[in-house]
Amino acid sequence: MEFKFSEENLKKIDEIVKRYPVKKPAVMPVLYLAQEQNGWISQEVMVEVARVLDMHPEEVLGIVTFYTMYYQKPMGKHHIQVCTNVSCMLRGGYEVFDQVKEKLGIENMQVTSDHKFSLEEVECMGSCGTAPMIAVNEDYYENLSKEKVDEILESLKKN
Repeated sequence: MEFKFSEENLKKIDEIVKRYPVKKPAVMPVLYLAQEQNGWISQEVMVEVARVLDMHPEEVLGIVTFYTMYYQKPMGKHHIQVCTNVSCMLRGGYEVFDQVKEKLGIENMQVTSDHKFSLEEVECMGSCGTAPMIAVNEDYYENLSKEKVDEILESLKKN
């Protein structure tokens, strides 16, 4: 399946590229834009990003496989990331992770059958002082309790 950027996103890419002396450093924001358009970073997306930025596809692959913010397979509408690194672990990160797994009926890196939710256990997201925390897409929820997690999940089920 071929991937091409929309005209609107090509205009955004032109603006992004202008921030840098050469095109290559624009790869991360352009990948993020591609992921927003496509939902995930497929091989075809990487080839198109490489073409647009005058890079080798292998260079783009290296970036996609290094950073966890790029999804290498389709994820749910609500992608839930649960931090289980040290600070979150000590303040209940694994309990939060287990609670979300149980409520959604999925394991790490799985997607619900309705494609509404996906779950990912992640390393530090920089919220050590307000642990435990989760991210749902781009929204962060901190200082979590079992009740707060239930509220978040219930509100997402309505969307």
